[in-house]
Amino acid sequence: MCAAAVGMSALVPVTTFSETTVATPATVDPTITDPAAVNADAATAPAVVESSPSRDVKLSFAQIAPAPGSMVLRGSNPTGSVQFGTRSDEVVSKALLNLVYTPSPSLLPVQSQLKVYLNEELMGVLPVTKEQLGKKVMAQVPVDPLYITDLNTVRLEFVGHYRDVCENPASTTLWLDVARNTSLDLTLQQLDVKNDLSHFPIPFFDARDNRQLNLPMVFAGAPDSTQQKAAAVIASWFGARAGWRGQTFPVLYNQLPDRNAIVFATNDKRPDFLRDYPQVQAPTIQMINNPEKPYLKLLVIFGRDDKDLLQAAEGIAAGNILFRGDTVTVDEVKSLLARKPYDAPNWVRTDRPVTFGELKTYDQQLQSSGLEPASITLSLNLPPDLYLMRSNGIDMDLKYRYTQPAIKDSSRMDINLNNQFLQSYNLSSSDETKGLLLRLPIVQGLLDGKNEVSIPALRLGAANQLRFDFQYMNPMPGGTIENCITFQPVKNNVVIGDDSTIDFSDYYHFLAMPDLRSFANAGFPFSRMADLSDTLIVMPKDPTQGQVSTMLDTVATIGGQVGLTGANLKLTDDPVEMQKHDADILLIGKIPEKLKDDRHIDLLVNATQSWVKTPQRHNELASVRLDDDERQPMAQATVSSKGPMAAIVGFQSPYHDQRSVIALMADSPRGFELLNDALNDSGKRAAMFGSVSVIRESGVNSLRVGDVYYVGHLPWYERVWFALSNHPILLSILAALSVVLLAWVLWRLLRILSRRRLDPDDE
Repeated sequence: MCAAAVGMSALVPVTTFSETTVATPATVDPTITDPAAVNADAATAPAVVESSPSRDVKLSFAQIAPAPGSMVLRGSNPTGSVQFGTRSDEVVSKALLNLVYTPSPSLLPVQSQLKVYLNEELMGVLPVTKEQLGKKVMAQVPVDPLYITDLNTVRLEFVGHYRDVCENPASTTLWLDVARNTSLDLTLQQLDVKNDLSHFPIPFFDARDNRQLNLPMVFAGAPDSTQQKAAAVIASWFGARAGWRGQTFPVLYNQLPDRNAIVFATNDKRPDFLRDYPQVQAPTIQMINNPEKPYLKLLVIFGRDDKDLLQAAEGIAAGNILFRGDTVTVDEVKSLLARKPYDAPNWVRTDRPVTFGELKTYDQQLQSSGLEPASITLSLNLPPDLYLMRSNGIDMDLKYRYTQPAIKDSSRMDINLNNQFLQSYNLSSSDETKGLLLRLPIVQGLLDGKNEVSIPALRLGAANQLRFDFQYMNPMPGGTIENCITFQPVKNNVVIGDDSTIDFSDYYHFLAMPDLRSFANAGFPFSRMADLSDTLIVMPKDPTQGQVSTMLDTVATIGGQVGLTGANLKLTDDPVEMQKHDADILLIGKIPEKLKDDRHIDLLVNATQSWVKTPQRHNELASVRLDDDERQPMAQATVSSKGPMAAIVGFQSPYHDQRSVIALMADSPRGFELLNDALNDSGKRAAMFGSVSVIRESGVNSLRVGDVYYVGHLPWYERVWFALSNHPILLSILAALSVVLLAWVLWRLLRILSRRRLDPDDE
């Protein structure tokens, strides 16, 4: 009888959903007769107080591993996996896997099975019965919480058979479809965490938590500019760590939060629930219990005055690696080296070639294995103002290794950029690449390839994904039942070399503005300096909670995009300061009176009344380019309504030609909620472009209206080409005239040479 092929599956793209888990109290199994075994299990299980707070969580596969479709397990690729993380301050006491799947109607009952593993421990086996074939099946598999750790993998392995002998593992009849609504039910209990800053930022931020970071900031009252800057520095630091999760910072005035939070308190101005705490003599950071809910923690930023609060905040950004105990004092923070433009840690360097090893986000990112190896992907985040218009392509020196195909066939590696095919390379057999084995003697059985690839420049954006697909023509069993050919397929290994390089150096920085897409997706122009040293934030006097929250969310989002704390931002509530700084301006709440009459403003929100200018031509696609005359305002409409609305408006700074103004406005507290939600939603950010984005309950709508200006620098000859690129007819005429002129010059030159040859005395 032919054995079914055993293949290594591709890992399903996953995200770590941090619904906390560690372990639960040991339960005595009545089948165990050895008391020592029971005692051993009990000794390793952490104690959980039965009265501690608990919560029930349902994690669907759609949440844990967002993907366009369901998980399909096949004969040649029989395994699928998802991962979920667990927080440090919670423990899982109960866990249940609710499986929803559909087996192929061609499977052999009982011989076909679905095995469920948690962290490589078998949790259960589900045989496929005759009644289940071709129908949706719902099954529950108990999961032992004792095997749940900080990062957990649920692996499903499909054992499929469609006939007794001479099976082909690649047969299209071998499949089992796992639905996206398959879920994990978890009961989580809160742990009483010790007040110890050596674990900071836990529990205020846990990297294993896949949820959006929700961290309230508490003030005694409306914070002044210095307190707001201190909060902004801390929010930016947390945003840089939250990254793709997103974050929100609700602001409370003199109110005790209902979750882990950060509190700002000076000796003279502090929330009522901290009135009894002793005064401090230096910038102090202390971790304490919530007075009403001891399982929750407060990170209190104490200071004698507001300057101490700012120094403590800077201490969190620069010196948190030294934190320990429940209290630390920040004695001094000083800057040793200034940042350079475009040096954001999350951006690809543009001053030299960059290796793929520098771009990895986890150890095994550049390798894969299996009968059908999973795609290898690499993210390339670029400054949005990188000028690539006249570039023929970006050079990539690619080095890769792979298991040699058994025979010369059509096995190949495909390279894709942003889901667009670029190029394909054949995977050679040993006869053609035998000599390359000498280059990698430590990697037995693998071949080495090196190719230079040119990436089309115009297909690049601020955020890009480079994907490598290795596709093998795997030999499979064949023949008839009487003359069966059988063998055991082996997995293929593929590796992209860490020393592969990509080169974005020697390119100019130049961008047409206003461009809200660059702001929404890359924090530009503020992110040009990753520490926000060229950013001036203008806040209203006596800001509302929603306005402060919007400011914190915005700087945190930029921190997540660049991967660095905006420790050097400038913040003021005096609009006069805008004229004194050569900086990009971020306006929160409202546009100052000094700018309201500026002709560049295309939308204004003032309480329940708002007005907007509409262009001569509008297109919903951000990629469609409009001429300058098509962007000119055609009409201005003024509307009054009590419904919530927010807006993002971009225009050129009236004080510096190379600087920009981004205004974040809303007409109500609900409007600021809509604004904050939109900035944290990748789908809504994708709808932001042009000079105006209007945010309502229905979603985001954008306009390209008003004048265009340019930031950055191009040499004069590049500026000429850039100007001509907008006028192809003129470019064609000039090209034709240039050809005619060149032909005439050559003709005259040849006539002169001919004359001199025929008559040397002719001058």
